[in-house]
Amino acid sequence: MEASHFLQSRSFVTTTLAQPRYVHEHKVRRCSIVAVLTTPAENMNIATDARPADAAVEGKRVYKDNWFDRMAINHLSQNVQAATGLRNNRSGYESLVEAATAASRKFNPAKQRELVLQALDTAFPKPVFSLLRTILPESKFAREYFAVFTTIFFAWLVGPCEVKESELNGRKEKNVVYIKKCRFLEETNCVGMCLNMCKVPSQSFIKTSLGIPVNMVPNFDDMSCEMIFGQDPPDISNDPALKQPCYKLCNASNIDHFTRLYYLRTLISSIIYLMHN
Repeated sequence: MEASHFLQSRSFVTTTLAQPRYVHEHKVRRCSIVAVLTTPAENMNIATDARPADAAVEGKRVYKDNWFDRMAINHLSQNVQAATGLRNNRSGYESLVEAATAASRKFNPAKQRELVLQALDTAFPKPVFSLLRTILPESKFAREYFAVFTTIFFAWLVGPCEVKESELNGRKEKNVVYIKKCRFLEETNCVGMCLNMCKVPSQSFIKTSLGIPVNMVPNFDDMSCEMIFGQDPPDISNDPALKQPCYKLCNASNIDHFTRLYYLRTLISSIIYLMHN
């Protein structure tokens, strides 16, 4: 009798899910169970909230990369793909975003940071950084120099930026790189990728390569960011940025329609089975 009930219930679920696609979309939106399937924070150490989706995509900047920009983007993308073993056929910044997105979906946060560090070590020549570290030990001049250097040579990665002044050790310095709207965060639309594939590994890479600490402070409301040279970042467990919720339209958590239906069908079948046994 129980088996009969289960088979009838299974038949009902299969019949329901076999209806036209627009019917599924309508039901998925109205079913509270689907909330379980839309959480993007499982592999990012962050939570989700009801942050307006439009806040992340409104006024998206259009970039016109020159030959140097394209060369640098493709070089970094290829190194990220080589480190992760996840190749793609895209080009330009889209290729870099795809490489980062694929890695964020496959690896846990610690592994993501490790792979990005590996990619950065390969992408940027160590002898050059060793030389810079030797001739420019940490000082007011070095911090201000690297702030200016970042705005000139890394705008292709983070977007237009400028140098700002801050107070460090009781005196004013122009040691802050202010990024009005981070290109990487805008394209990935994912807080977890910003933290695990940019902020944390970049802070570590710069400190190790140049001998200068840097604290990257993203603002997830307007997608701006500050890179503060000479300031030690907080420990990961105490960093306020790592406690921020992700966007509703987080790219890393996007699951295609048919995958959602598969998970939904499996979940409903399991619930019906448990109810009858």
